[in-house]
Amino acid sequence: MTTLRIAVVQMLSSADPATNLATIADRVTEAAAAGAALVLFPEAAMCRFGEPLLPIAEPVDGRWTSGLRAIADREQVVVAAGMFTPAGDGRVHNTLRAVGPGVDAAYDKIHLFDAFGFQESRTVAEGREPVLIYVAGARVGLTLCYDVRFPGLYTELANRGAQVICVAASWGAGPGKVEQWELLTRARALDTTTFVLAAAQADPIAVGEPAGSAPTGVGHSAVINPRGEVLAALAGKPGLLVVDLDLDEVERTRAVLPVLANRRY
Repeated sequence: MTTLRIAVVQMLSSADPATNLATIADRVTEAAAAGAALVLFPEAAMCRFGEPLLPIAEPVDGRWTSGLRAIADREQVVVAAGMFTPAGDGRVHNTLRAVGPGVDAAYDKIHLFDAFGFQESRTVAEGREPVLIYVAGARVGLTLCYDVRFPGLYTELANRGAQVICVAASWGAGPGKVEQWELLTRARALDTTTFVLAAAQADPIAVGEPAGSAPTGVGHSAVINPRGEVLAALAGKPGLLVVDLDLDEVERTRAVLPVLANRRY
C-alpha cells in the first residue's frame, strides 16, 4: 500500500500577514509532529478578504513566501497556503503557493468569484494554467475556492495524472452555501476518482466574531476519497485534520468506476 499522510488546516485569517504566518507555523509544527508530508491551508491564509489587496500582495518569492518556505524547510514538509501576488495591471493574483522539499510552485486562481453580488475580478486577475506538484511521489493538483464549481479543471488535473486535488477556499456564507460546498467537493472527487482535500477558512460566527462584508468562511473542511466518501471533516471552528491517503485506492476505484475512461464529451 502506498500511503501519503496529509494535514488540512482550517484557520481564521486576520488582516495581518505576520500574525497569519505565525499561526501557519504553529499548525505546520503540529501537523509535522503527526507525520504529515503535506499541509494544506485555506485561500487567503496570508490575509483575509475585505482588506485592500494590492498593498498586501508580494512577489511569489517575497518576504511572506520566504517565511513560509522557512517553516516548510524547518519541518521538512510541503506547505500550501493561499496568498496574493501582484498581477502587474493594478490587480493581484489569488495564488496558492506551495513550498517544501522538492516543491516550489504557485497556482493562480483561474475562475474568479463574480457571483452572489461579489466581483473578485475587480481586484484580482485570472490565472491561466493548471498546476500539479509532487509530494513524496504523489501527484497533487492545486485549485482555489470558486474553481470547485468547474469540473473541467478537475478532470484536466486528473488527465495530467493527479491522484490528489487540493481546494483551498474562503467560502462565503449564505443560504445553502455549506451544503453547496459539501456537495461540490464530493462531486469533484467522483468526477475525477481522486482524493479531494478541501481546506476552508473557519466560520467567524463560530468563534464569536462578526462576519465581514467580503467572503470569509463557513468552515467544513474535509478529506474526501475517490468514491466521494468523507473520510474526515470539521465543523465551523478552526481545527486540523490528519489523514492517511491510500493512493492505491485511486487505481482500484478507477478499475470499477472508470468515469474518466468512459467519457464521451
